[in-house]
Amino acid sequence: MNNEIPVAALGGQGEVMAHAVDACVHCGFCLPACPTYTLLGDEMDSPRGRIVLMKEVLEGTLPLADAAPHLDRCLGCQGCVTACPSGVPYGELITAFRGWSEPQRQRSALDRGKRWAILRALPAPRLFSLAARVGQFAKPLAPALPAALRAPLDLLPESVPALHPSPKVTRSRGQQRGRVAFLVGCAQQALAPNFNAATLRVLAQNGIEVVVPDGQGCCGAAALHTGARAEALSLIRANLAAFDPGEYDAILSNAAGCGAGLKEYPAVLHGEPDEPQARAFAAKVMDVSEYLFQLLQAGDLAPPLPASRPLQVAYHDACHLAHAQGVRAAPRALLRFIPGVSVLEVPEGDLCCGSAGTYNLEQPELASQLGARKANHILSVQPDLIASGNIGCHTQIQSHVRRARSRVPVMHTVEVLDLAYRGEL
Repeated sequence: MNNEIPVAALGGQGEVMAHAVDACVHCGFCLPACPTYTLLGDEMDSPRGRIVLMKEVLEGTLPLADAAPHLDRCLGCQGCVTACPSGVPYGELITAFRGWSEPQRQRSALDRGKRWAILRALPAPRLFSLAARVGQFAKPLAPALPAALRAPLDLLPESVPALHPSPKVTRSRGQQRGRVAFLVGCAQQALAPNFNAATLRVLAQNGIEVVVPDGQGCCGAAALHTGARAEALSLIRANLAAFDPGEYDAILSNAAGCGAGLKEYPAVLHGEPDEPQARAFAAKVMDVSEYLFQLLQAGDLAPPLPASRPLQVAYHDACHLAHAQGVRAAPRALLRFIPGVSVLEVPEGDLCCGSAGTYNLEQPELASQLGARKANHILSVQPDLIASGNIGCHTQIQSHVRRARSRVPVMHTVEVLDLAYRGEL
């Protein structure tokens, strides 16, 4: 461990940072996997460059203000983690560093206000839904607005659906084979409530009872990854109190970013008294596609009805599903399980779409470049339908697919499966 890094002063997160910094051998395998390096070609906007910057800031040889612009441009997509042969936990490093450095930042009043609004609205579905509805009226003004104000309006769907809270308990159909807890998420309740409705229907169809525990809330990932560590800890501990892992076969999420955030709880609480509780919780966390894939492998997944015609589905790997959680095979297998569905692989499939939590709101220009690039690659394979497993990716891709004047539907993987079960695909 590098003794020049003030590990003791940083608490449990200091050990995380020191380990990540020391593990990097600067081999360069991360460079082509990094979206910002791909766009900008600047070493300081690559993972290994940012590791150097963080190390120098921690050692006191570089002012935080000099490193901040490059570190802010990191999406936290963890594509570099997949590419790294040395196993550098870059995701843990950038998250820990942002939590340590944010209280020391000197931000403008506009920047502080924007971050405050994002972190207040995103975890509150009713407030977020209201803001989205107001935004619908402002959309015609978007072209005349600065990029920072235009970005959230550009990302809004053509219409904002009504909120439909999930039932506290969804009984299984037929013989009950399992019982799971479900994190309902935040923004997707306002932007895509059918994600949750389809998830509940598919699980019930397969004999799974689903419980939505009282007291749950935002997973904390948005706050954590933007450096609002104190707020993130409050949200994390509320969820630890709400979910009793011993009561359920699994704790499910249908949003890649949320699922990855839940699995991060032990790292975030490293060295804290509730770390063991976080480990027991995270051990039960699964993406819904993982859980359904287990049923498929066991021969317990009910066969869906065939698609009404042969369908070519382009599957988009959400970064926090593929890179952060290592889940790639499960969603593809579920889609192929539907008779008549073929899965298309997308060029540059491992490169982030530019959503990355709040990134497309905080770095709209780079996010827009990545979104357009992703949409063009997806449309190049001429799909009938686009599937993914994350609300952020869904919103970003749908926005850029529409800008490319395409009407190809963008859906959650479980929505596709749900339609097949209902004979509507």
